[in-house]
Amino acid sequence: MATNMSEIHYSVPGMSCGHCVNAISGEVGQVAGVENVSVDLDAKVVTIRGERLDEAALRAAIDEAGYEIAG
Repeated sequence: MATNMSEIHYSVPGMSCGHCVNAISGEVGQVAGVENVSVDLDAKVVTIRGERLDEAALRAAIDEAGYEIAG
């Protein structure tokens, strides 16, 4: 059975605490197709897994949470 599952990583240097994790997870988790959001505060990386992910919507959700993606 074919799947459109994909994984996207974003470097978000402004994250530093549990509030950051909750804010980003909450906003990104509402984007269509997102099945899992994991935030690594030490590496400053957000990993998003899901199906048919819309990169523009993911970037907008991180921005809406108040954070900026590096690069």
